[in-house]
Amino acid sequence: MEKLLTAWDLEPTVIAGGAGLFAGYLLCHTWRGRRAAAFFAGDLMLVLALVSPLDVLADNYLFSAHMVQHLMLVLGVPPLLLLGVSESFARAVVGVPLLGKGERYLDHPIVAWSLFTATLWVWHLPVLYDATLASEAVHVFEHLTFLVTATVFWWPVLSPLKRSRLSPAPAIAYLFAAALANSLLGILLTFARAGLYLPYLSPPDRYGLASLLRDSWGLDPATDQQLGGLIMWVLGGLVFLGAILGVVTRWQHAPEPEECWSASR
Repeated sequence: MEKLLTAWDLEPTVIAGGAGLFAGYLLCHTWRGRRAAAFFAGDLMLVLALVSPLDVLADNYLFSAHMVQHLMLVLGVPPLLLLGVSESFARAVVGVPLLGKGERYLDHPIVAWSLFTATLWVWHLPVLYDATLASEAVHVFEHLTFLVTATVFWWPVLSPLKRSRLSPAPAIAYLFAAALANSLLGILLTFARAGLYLPYLSPPDRYGLASLLRDSWGLDPATDQQLGGLIMWVLGGLVFLGAILGVVTRWQHAPEPEECWSASR
């Protein structure tokens, strides 16, 4: 267990990027309790997902650890970062003509949902998934696409700009549809043939953790794959359920009914 707790992958670019992201936030925002705390939590989650022992397990040993990492990158980091962004900063960003044009296109719920779902499914095709474990460049690109498309996905729900947010009923349908797509992928992974992802069958034991994981924890490749599918299916579903409940709570506490979203935006 001691070996696992000390198996950190302290990638300088990730640490510098996380520090730079928060420094940039402080330059553009005043520190305001919950909002700043949400942004800091998202930034910290991003760094920990990519440098902690979780990253070592995900890259070298366990499919299930990789699923936890992926859920952090798509269902944890982007919503927390968006919750930390102020309306004034968001208005300044979309006030830049090129960025504003992109935002008006990408905040369409069908576009945002499709980009997010397609990215999630495509990267779990065995040929592409195995490629991420074989090439650091491909792996970095995968993580970037996860973060970007997940941010686009969460924007119609958590945007600081009211005009960009879906009204409650469409937001619930939007999140429910995403939950179904995520759960379906998780179910397929849970019940797929063992050894779907070849690098996890006989991983090189460069950190000396194989005995702990296979013998002490009982995570043979088949069990590990089933656990990974369940994590995406159940844990991911719970995150979406929490988001839906958040929308319902916001709806109940709204001073007056929100204007319904229109495709003419």
